[in-house]
Amino acid sequence: MRHIIQTMGTVASLEVPSEWADAVATIDRIFDATNRRFSLYRSDSELSMIADGRLSLSAASEVLLASYSRALDWRNATGDLFSPHRPDGVIDLNGIVKAEAIEQAGAQLMAAGCPVWSINVGGDILVSPTGGASGVTTATTAATTTSAVLHAGIADPHKPTELLCSLELRHPRRAIATSGSAQRGDHIWRGGSTESTQFVQVSVVTNDIVTADVLATAIVAGGQDALDDVADRWDVDVIAVDRTGALKATPGLLRSLAANGLTD
Repeated sequence: MRHIIQTMGTVASLEVPSEWADAVATIDRIFDATNRRFSLYRSDSELSMIADGRLSLSAASEVLLASYSRALDWRNATGDLFSPHRPDGVIDLNGIVKAEAIEQAGAQLMAAGCPVWSINVGGDILVSPTGGASGVTTATTAATTTSAVLHAGIADPHKPTELLCSLELRHPRRAIATSGSAQRGDHIWRGGSTESTQFVQVSVVTNDIVTADVLATAIVAGGQDALDDVADRWDVDVIAVDRTGALKATPGLLRSLAANGLTD
């Protein structure tokens, strides 16, 4: 069965076997709690209260501080290419908490014993170690599955109604995240600016949705140098599209495309 959740300014799609429908309420609560705590579009969220001075960071909840600390660790790991701070200094955790909510939802489904599932939030997808439950479609990513393999189709940023390619999600490569300017304009900041960089879209495939999401953002911010660095230091597959439409891909990603008959 498919369950749709409106959350964090986008759409979450949960796919589980129909006999696991009772798990949906728990997943709803996870995404609702994330939205209520971290959305800067809600004046009553905890992060909004920190942003406008109604609440000091030192008085923040343990949950928020844990996400902020994790984001700072990623900032250090990526040399500031990923940052939890907007250029004006406001703490903005949108770059990590969506993936954390997906991570938490997946952990909950695994703890409950759900045998097969997939979670898609705005095109960032995580599937169970045994594969995806059924097909998913969003504005940026389409996904279909047979057996233990889910095929995620990445949209062409220069032709949004067409697919750039299709990738298999299966253990251990069961998470994909896409970042870029094609859908939302230049919204990724680096060193205090939102200056356009080389890539308009980057997709990262790995086993950890938070790692995939953060590193996709870092590569968009840092361009080819960041892609090379990420490929050297993390066990990930990457496909990037530059402003001319040219593709850059890591060897593992090229092998995946070849397996699907999408490369020469």
